[in-house]
Formats: sequence, C-alpha cells, structure tokens
Amino acid sequence: MATAKKLPSGSWRVRVYIGDDSNGKHIYKSFTAGTKKEAEFLAAEYNLKRKEKPKDVTVGDAIDGYISNKDGVLSPSTIVGYRNIRKNQFQELMDIPLSKLTSIMVQAAVNRASRRLSAKSVRNAHGLLASAITMYMPDFIFRTTLPAKEHKVKTLPTPKQIIDAVKGTDIELPAMLAMWLSLRMSEVRGIRYKDIKDGVLTIRNVRIAMAGQIEKEKTKTFHSTRQLVIPERILNMIGEGKPNDYVVDMAASTIYKHFVNAVFESTGQHMTFHDLRHVNASIMLALGIPDKYAMERGGWATNSTLKSVYQHTFTEERLATDQKIDTYIEGLFAEE
Repeated sequence: MATAKKLPSGSWRVRVYIGDDSNGKHIYKSFTAGTKKEAEFLAAEYNLKRKEKPKDVTVGDAIDGYISNKDGVLSPSTIVGYRNIRKNQFQELMDIPLSKLTSIMVQAAVNRASRRLSAKSVRNAHGLLASAITMYMPDFIFRTTLPAKEHKVKTLPTPKQIIDAVKGTDIELPAMLAMWLSLRMSEVRGIRYKDIKDGVLTIRNVRIAMAGQIEKEKTKTFHSTRQLVIPERILNMIGEGKPNDYVVDMAASTIYKHFVNAVFESTGQHMTFHDLRHVNASIMLALGIPDKYAMERGGWATNSTLKSVYQHTFTEERLATDQKIDTYIEGLFAEE
C-alpha cells in the first residue's frame, strides 16, 4: 500500500507506480491532498480503477481497497490494526492476482503464520483477507483450517500490589485511570480537561500512535463512548489545566514501558497495561457488580447489554455501584 509523505507546504502526497518508460525509468502518478488519509484514499481508488478486470487486482490491492472503503466507518484502532496486518502478515500472497489465488495458497500462508503468531493474530489476519477478497470475488470459497482458539490463564499481581508498584511514579495517574475506571490506553491518552465536568468524565476521544503520527478520533465502539464518575483521589491527581490540554500527555510507548518495568521491579511479575482492564473486571466480579453496570462502566458490548443499555444513566443503583468500587480501591491505599 502506497504511503503518503508530508510536503514542505503541509499537504500530503502519494506516488503510485504505473509502469516504465521506453528507457526503463519508473513512471509515477502523484496524488496530493490536505490530509494523509485523503491522499492515500485517492491513490488506492485510482490503483483499483485502472485495473479494469478482477483478474488484474492483486490480494494486496484488494486489501488496500477494502481498508479505504471502510475507513471512517470502522473504529480508528480497527483501521490501524488492518494497516498493520496489510504491512506485516501474509506478505507472500500480496502480489498474487485474485484470479490465481487458491485456498491451498491461503492455507499455506496460514500455516506459516501460525508458527510465529498467536492464534488470535492469525485469525484476525485471515478475517481481513477473507473480507477483502469477498468484496471483489463474492464467489471465492475459503476452505481454510485456522488454529484453535487459545485459552490462557494468566496470573496477575493483586490490585494492592499494582497500587504499591505505581504509587508516586509518573504512571500512577494513567495506571489508576485504567485499573479504577477501566479505560483503554487510547482512552487514557485521549482525555482532555474539558471532558471533565462536575466530577464526571465523558469518554469521547482516543489517541492512537501510528508511524510517528497521532490520530485523534472517536472511541472504539458505540459502547466505548460513556460517562464515569471520577473518584476524588483521581480528581486530585488530575488537577487543573487548559480545556484542550490532555490530562495524560505521555507517549503510549513511554506509559507502557514505565508501567511494565514498575510492576516487574516491584512484584517480579509481567503484566501489560491493557491487563489493568482485566484487573478491573475481576474486581467488579469479586464485588458482585451486576453485569449491566460492569459492562457500562467498561464500555464492553455483549448481546445482553446491546438490548438493555442504550444510554448512560446515573441511577441510584449505578451510583451505588461506583461507590462500592471506589470504597474498595480507596481502602487499598489505606493498607500498610
């Protein structure tokens, strides 16, 4: 997939290779737009239109076209994930014309990927591949055997151990936002001071790092856009700032690295920043929080919540749920 480069003027340009001249010199067609996304979309659209027959479209072209078609509809993190798959997975298939692609080729690529990737990663890559190819060749039949889903049991530090590990460090606030309020990394980094009003945080934006650029977009899913009452301890950590300033203005890689190191040095155990959401879910389970409120707080979607939770309401039961969790975690800080 052609990648846009920023010009001195501030515009973005993509160059698409279209052939060679009589002297063997490469010929390119340029597409310039005001944003990186627009330039890449124009290039992908042109690259597909100039190939009139499906047989001329390669697997890579099909995936590029699928991503461009879904950009703006799917969540930013999903699009970022798709682009990473396009760049890194199933590379042996990318230059194969769709007319020559077979299920045997796909199976061979899956087999190779399964030797180095998790079952989940292979399944995600195959899902994108299947969706892209089906968009151009609806009659293509996939007979792929995918690796079985993995059931992993991961032992994590206790909430108290995590608090002790991060207390007083530069990642205490982002870690508590994740563990206490069940926020994703991108949500933690997307909070601005204007998103907090009267002690209530509205999660409406995320910040995702990709290839050195920061994309500021909507949340991952419909249910990810939500409101949370911020406990007093976290409000004090947040303090005050200009409305458009970010509450946590650290690079995602810095937060991740500092957190992993702090926990390992303190407990000797390895955990990821995203594991903090799992810890939060475990806390709610242990406290007997009803699924409806647990899913609402965490921004998770299931069949049951899709039918019953359409907006965020601060009923007496919901407020009691927040208070129960706040009391539990606040009590951990008091333990010596």
